[in-house]
Amino acid sequence: MKTDKKQNQYRVNEQIRVREVRIVGESGSTVMPTKEALDMARQQGVDLVEISPNANPPVCRLIDYSKFLYQQKKRAKEMKAKQVKVEVKEIRFGPQTDEHDYQFKLKHAKEFLEEGNKVRAYVFFRGRSILFKEQGEVLLLRFANDLEEVGKVESMPSLEGKKMFLYLAPKKAGVAKKSQQARDREASEIDQKEQKQQVKDIDVETPANGGLFANAKISADALKKLTEEAE
Repeated sequence: MKTDKKQNQYRVNEQIRVREVRIVGESGSTVMPTKEALDMARQQGVDLVEISPNANPPVCRLIDYSKFLYQQKKRAKEMKAKQVKVEVKEIRFGPQTDEHDYQFKLKHAKEFLEEGNKVRAYVFFRGRSILFKEQGEVLLLRFANDLEEVGKVESMPSLEGKKMFLYLAPKKAGVAKKSQQARDREASEIDQKEQKQQVKDIDVETPANGGLFANAKISADALKKLTEEAE
């Protein structure tokens, strides 16, 4: 049989063996002998529950213990439901990400940030494409600029090995997450897109074929704004 840890967390009635306790209620608090407090609980048809054992004297309440436990569990459940687990979602770009693929990943990054998750976007340079790392920086800065309404830059683009990373954090607390099935479906769509992109990246030598880097545009004001926010 499983032990109810919450139930064993409190001492009740005869389990309270200190000489005196402080009884708190709507009318205030009163210090009295423990025996007197137990008698008062019996007269009212409730329990003497120790809610703060480390106080001097320990703090107790005259309440229905079963109802008290139910309210504690209900409150804990409500708090857990309101909490948003922050996860780090990855968005991968290739050196030749086209506009359609860019917009697809921008959409999902916006959803991730709105849900309260962080986003780690990176450009992966394969082989000689590392020569165009400056264009990777332009792409990531454009990405940050397009997400400025929902995300803030935590770290400006930086090259780590063959990857250039950009970190974004949500500006607002996240809303309730989608179902696991919906998240799995979206993750699968992103994976399929990235697999197709990897095929495109294999023979990349120059961005002159009209890819995203060839026509990426980001204003000087936007670049300056992003730099100031990161500092």
